[in-house]
Amino acid sequence: MNAYESARAEARRVVEAACRKAAEAGTLPAGDLPPVTVETPKDASNGDWACTFAMQCAKPLHMAPRKIAEAIRDNLELADSCFEKVEIAGPGFLNFTLAQSWYGDAVRAVSEQGGDYGRTAAARPEKVMVEFVSANPTGPMHMGNARGGVLGDCLAEVLDWAGNDVTREFYINDAGNQVDKFAHSVEGRYIQEVRGEDAVAFDPSWYQGDDIKALAHDLVEKYGDSLLDKSPEERFQIIEGYGLPTNIARMERDLKRYKIDYDVWFRESELHGSGYVKKTIDLLTEKGATYRTEDGALWLRSTDFGCDKDDVLCRANGFYTYFAADIAYHRNKFEKRGFDRVINIWGADHHGHVKRLQCALDAIGLDGSNRLEIVLMQLVRMMQGGEVVRMSKRTGKSLTLTDLLDEIPVDAARFFFNSRAAETQMEFDLDLAVRQDSDNPLYYVQYAHARICSVLKNAAESGFALPDPQAADLSVLTGADERALIKVIALLPEEIAQAAAVRDPSRLNKYAVSLAQQFHHFYNACRIKDDDKRVRDARLTLCMAARQTIKNVLQIIGVEAPETM
Repeated sequence: MNAYESARAEARRVVEAACRKAAEAGTLPAGDLPPVTVETPKDASNGDWACTFAMQCAKPLHMAPRKIAEAIRDNLELADSCFEKVEIAGPGFLNFTLAQSWYGDAVRAVSEQGGDYGRTAAARPEKVMVEFVSANPTGPMHMGNARGGVLGDCLAEVLDWAGNDVTREFYINDAGNQVDKFAHSVEGRYIQEVRGEDAVAFDPSWYQGDDIKALAHDLVEKYGDSLLDKSPEERFQIIEGYGLPTNIARMERDLKRYKIDYDVWFRESELHGSGYVKKTIDLLTEKGATYRTEDGALWLRSTDFGCDKDDVLCRANGFYTYFAADIAYHRNKFEKRGFDRVINIWGADHHGHVKRLQCALDAIGLDGSNRLEIVLMQLVRMMQGGEVVRMSKRTGKSLTLTDLLDEIPVDAARFFFNSRAAETQMEFDLDLAVRQDSDNPLYYVQYAHARICSVLKNAAESGFALPDPQAADLSVLTGADERALIKVIALLPEEIAQAAAVRDPSRLNKYAVSLAQQFHHFYNACRIKDDDKRVRDARLTLCMAARQTIKNVLQIIGVEAPETM
C-alpha cells in the first residue's frame, strides 16, 4: 500500500467528480479541462495536500480562480474519502486535510505487509539488469569499486522493491591486453623470485602491486622452479590459468563480505570464444554502419549517430577492440537475454564512452539511447583526522576495499557510501563512521530501532500484552507528534518508488534518518506505558509499525537492524 499515492489519487478523484457535478448544476461551464494537479504543500499548516486546479482552469473557463475553487468545494463529496475537510486559501488553492481514518489505515498497512511493507507494484514492470563494479581481475578492488558496489546493490534493491524483475551482474574482463599484461607481470615476478631480482628486467608498464608478487610466490610454492622448464606459451597458460581464477575468487569473497551477491558473473572471454563479438561486428557491417581504412582497420560510423568521432572496432592486426567486445556484451543483454532496460554504474571518467556505446546499439537497432542507462559515479575522498587518506596503515599502499573493511564495520561502509547521490562527490569520514553517538547517522538510525525493541520488551515485561494492530483503536492517535510519525512511516513506499524512478538509492538514507528523528520526537513527547489502555495499545502499535519500517529500510540499504545497542 502506498498511502501517499492513494491519498493523492483520491484528491484528484474527488475534485474531478466535483467539477462534473458543478458543471451539471450550471455553477461551472462544461468543457475540456486540464489534468488535476495535487501536491504536498511546503507549509504543513496549509493542509496535507494542495490542489492548484482552480488557477489552472481560470483561463479555459474564463472565471476567477476563487470562484472556481468555491464551486468545486461546494460540490465535493468527502464522505467515502480519506479526507476530513477541504479549505480554500489565497487566490484559489484547495487545501485537503487527511481524516483520522487515513492515519489508522497507514499504521495497519505496516502490520499487514510486515517485511514487505514498502514494496509496490510497478505500473509497467521491467526486466532490468544492473551491472556494477565489474573491476578488472588483475588487482584488488579500490575505493571507486567500494562506492560503486553499494550504489549498484542498493539501486538494484530499490528497483526490485518498486516492482521490477532485477538481475545483478558482474562483467569479468578476462580477455584482451590487460590479461596478457597481468600474466606477464606475474611471470616476471615468478622468475625474479626463483632466480633473483636481476634475472629479468621488470617492464615498467606491467602491474606493480604487491598482489602480483603474492601470486608469484604462490606459484613458486605450487610449482617450485618447474615452470621455467616450460615453453613460454605453456608457462603463460599456467600462470593465467592460476592467477585469474584466484583473483576472481578473491573478488567474489570480498564482495560477499561486503554483503553483495551477484546473480550472474559474465565472462568477456565467452563472447570471444563463442564468436559473438565477430557476429556483432558483422551485423554492424551488414547495416552499413562500418568502413575500413587503408591500413585494414574496421571503424564504426559513430558520427552518423551523433558522436564526435568514429571508433575503431577491429585493428589492422585483426584484433577486436575493447569497444567491440562491449557492444557485443550489451547486444547480448538486450537481444539474447531479453532485458528491457540495462543500467550500468560507471566511474565519471567513463563519461565519453556513454554516448558512443548507446549509438552503437542504436546502429544495431536496439534503441540504446533509451534502453541503456549509465549512472556516472563521482570520486570519493577518504578522510581521517581531517586529512585525506590514500594509503593503508597496514600495507602502506593504496587503500583497497579489503583495507577499508578491516578498518570499519561493513554496515558503516555500506551506509556511508550510499549517503550521497552517485553524481555528487563525497567525503567519507572514517572517524565518524565508527563513532557510537548520534552524530553518526547510521548509529542514530540503528539506535532508534534498538530503542523501539527496548520499549516493546519493557512493556511485555511489565505485563502489558502487545496489542493486535488490527484490533487496536488507532483513532486516539491524534497528537501532533503521533501524526507526524505516522506520516513519515507512510512515506516509505513512495520514497522507494521515487528512489527507483530517479536512480538514487541515497534517498533511503535520508528517509531513514528522518524516520529515526521523528520517532525520537514521538518517544520524548508521548508517554507509552503509563496512559490508559486504549492510548497505550495505540502507541505500542505505532511503535511496532515504526520498528518494522526502520527494519525494512535498513534491509534495502543492506545493514543490520540491531535489537540492542
